[in-house]
Amino acid sequence: MVLLRLLVLLFALVVTDLHSLPWFINVSESQGPGTILQSFSFNCSSHTPTLELLDVQPATTFFNRPSLARWQGIYVGKVTLSSSARLDALTVNHYKLQLRFTCGNYVMEGPLFVDVQRDPGHIQCAGQFASQAGEMIQVPETVTPGARLYTLLLPGLESQGAQMSIISVQDPPYFPGPFSINEQGWLQAPSQGLKGQAGKVFQLQISVSSGQGQSCQGMVMVKVLSAPSSQVSFLEQAQNITIPENLVPGSEVVQVHARGSDLRYEILSPMPSPFFAIGQGEGCRGRGGTRSLDASVAGPEVPCTTSLPFCFETWLWRRTGILLPEDLEGGWLGGSGNELGVGQNSASPTLPPCPADGVVRSIAPLELARAAGTAVTRLQVKAFERLRPWAIAKLDLTVNVQLVNQWPPRCLPALLMSQIPETVPMGTVLHTLTCTDPDSAGATFDYQLLFGSPPNPNSLCLHDRVLEVNATLDCDTPGACFQYAASILVLDGGQPQMTTEVPVLVMVTPVNEFSPVCAPRTFRVREDAEPHTIGSVVGTDMDYPHDSVEYYTSGWPAIFAVDRLSGEVHLLGPLDYEQQRLYRLTVLLIDHGQDWDPTCHRSGSCTITIEVEDVNDYAPECEPSFQELTIYTSLGRSMEVTKVSCRIPQEPQRLAFSYNIVGGNSQSRFSLQGAILVHNDPALGPPWPEQPRTYELLICVADAGPSISHLSTTATIIVHLVPWKASTVATSTHRATVPSMIPLLVTDVEAFWQPEPWFVVVLTATGTLLLLAVGWLLCKLLQGLAQLLQEPSKPAQALLLNSIQGTEGPIEGFVEAPRMEMSQAPSSIISLQHFDGRAQDSRTGRDYLFNTRTGTRRWL
Repeated sequence: MVLLRLLVLLFALVVTDLHSLPWFINVSESQGPGTILQSFSFNCSSHTPTLELLDVQPATTFFNRPSLARWQGIYVGKVTLSSSARLDALTVNHYKLQLRFTCGNYVMEGPLFVDVQRDPGHIQCAGQFASQAGEMIQVPETVTPGARLYTLLLPGLESQGAQMSIISVQDPPYFPGPFSINEQGWLQAPSQGLKGQAGKVFQLQISVSSGQGQSCQGMVMVKVLSAPSSQVSFLEQAQNITIPENLVPGSEVVQVHARGSDLRYEILSPMPSPFFAIGQGEGCRGRGGTRSLDASVAGPEVPCTTSLPFCFETWLWRRTGILLPEDLEGGWLGGSGNELGVGQNSASPTLPPCPADGVVRSIAPLELARAAGTAVTRLQVKAFERLRPWAIAKLDLTVNVQLVNQWPPRCLPALLMSQIPETVPMGTVLHTLTCTDPDSAGATFDYQLLFGSPPNPNSLCLHDRVLEVNATLDCDTPGACFQYAASILVLDGGQPQMTTEVPVLVMVTPVNEFSPVCAPRTFRVREDAEPHTIGSVVGTDMDYPHDSVEYYTSGWPAIFAVDRLSGEVHLLGPLDYEQQRLYRLTVLLIDHGQDWDPTCHRSGSCTITIEVEDVNDYAPECEPSFQELTIYTSLGRSMEVTKVSCRIPQEPQRLAFSYNIVGGNSQSRFSLQGAILVHNDPALGPPWPEQPRTYELLICVADAGPSISHLSTTATIIVHLVPWKASTVATSTHRATVPSMIPLLVTDVEAFWQPEPWFVVVLTATGTLLLLAVGWLLCKLLQGLAQLLQEPSKPAQALLLNSIQGTEGPIEGFVEAPRMEMSQAPSSIISLQHFDGRAQDSRTGRDYLFNTRTGTRRWL
């Protein structure tokens, strides 16, 4: 057993930690000094720890200061019982120990709760009986032989069958005979009585033991008092009095007077008296003493003692908590016994004093309607001297109870509580009140409905004793209903008139009557919008609390979501105008918290429309993206150069574009009219260039849709601008004036192709060889042409002049005719193709030939 206890202790040391505070432990009241209540372990490596017991509630010395020891690298603390420990679960069954653990700067406090458990086999003597002075009782020498003098009661031993015996010596001549004590704790006088033992004090050592081998001891001292002689008599032999039935318990009925010394009063008949009690004789107030259950020794042999109930004020105070004014003025009893016979200075509460006034008081309600026997009560009162019980006198007392209307009406139910829905129809019966009068069986009543805190005083009405709903109830406005507090005042017809007020509480529960609704909404969202909140769906509900609505979706695409509480519609993913331009989504509305039944809901729905705004996703593509043109222009004229043709293949429906010249437009000679490039040649402005010029124009083409951001591309147009001036052609035979003509617009479209890198290498090598061969052939050909040009033939010149002069009509014919004639001319005039135009200088009138490509002139 010792080894097992050590193992349990070691296990507790390992697993217990101070961080587990607070602790709750149970300990038996039989545990003695040195018992270990709690063991625990903790780590504290860098400091020397301390463990303190700061406080014990309730205050006691039963607990030692905690011990602290180091064991295998950890600190072990123990809380044990001290040498003065005497645990008693009936006295104190719960202790709170406040502990403090300190490790350097780390401080922690926590409580240790100790619950003391009852031990059925443990005997504990307590109170004055177990003290060194012992318990003192006083008895007269005239006590009846063998009478019960004292009752020893030890709490908790009633059901254990404890054995009690007197172990002190009771030998004569000091003891007239032995005192005895039985198993019930009754201390009885010697069989020889105590006559002649006045002034003596008998010390009795009493041992209490149980069948489990446990015992305790205490002392009772019996002091014998002498009995003086006297004469007792009443002033009257009989009395007849009348009292009202509404006399409250504790009220004075009558006061009787007797002659004698140190008198006590007692009601002999009826015994016990259910309605009346009498105060004790003179000399009781301020004195202490024991109490006894034995009526035979109550009055004269035991001070301030009677049969049950003894000392009326004491009995009344214990039963009803009522103290009479004279009790409060006279102080409290010096002793601390009670009617059960517990000894002086025991754990029983202190009792009020016992007046010795002979006043008969009522101790119970005198209700004629409930108990007919209270109408007339005949009492026999006895007066006797405290120390001479044989000196007595008797008085017959008749008490008549008069009927009084003292009870208010009694109604069932005593509280009217109803719970009704707000949709209950008008005229619904809530309660029917049933009232009776304890004073009169056939009494009639008057009923009045009184409102306490009425939201609507007309909501309820009372027809005789029937409570009904008087108006349509409505809980859909704040503070409109939920609770009606009222009362029904019931009045009887007696004198004095008595009333009863019946509280009425009607709880009106809300009913979910209306379905939530919301208005259709339309939202416009750009297709390039980032995830954001599109807008809100606003749901309304007429039930109170208003607009308690939750929003749900059904069958929505994953790119949209609605907030369950606020109704905000969120865009979660990308949109595509080309795939879907319109979304029609259904929002489901479900209300909540508007009905007494939390599972009762109503629903509604509405449709929201989301229109996707088109935003261009692709840049325009121009065909061709690169152009090279040669134009002929005259001073002061404007002409169309070309039209920029662009489109978006992925979005063929997008046809609106913006065009801007962003580069190469020196001297602002070009402008855009929509997609048309126009050359502007103002009459007044920069000097007219005599030589051709080349312009490399950069045209930015952007989509012109409704979106803010636009995608664009740049088209390149190279324009070779050749000045065109009117002149006359001079020949050897005649001079002709060539009218000014509108320049020819020649468009040269070059295709752009980007081959693969390997093909470029192969093509370069092949092209180099081909160019070398072609170059050699051209050298040979040019040598032959040079010889022909040195001596031109006149027929060839004439042919050229005729072709120029003979051109009449539109400009297209004028420009194309020389080309056609040149292409069909014989090889003898090929050298003239470098001067394919003839004109007359407007200033000098001299004729000249010019090359339309290079602008080279040859004067004639």
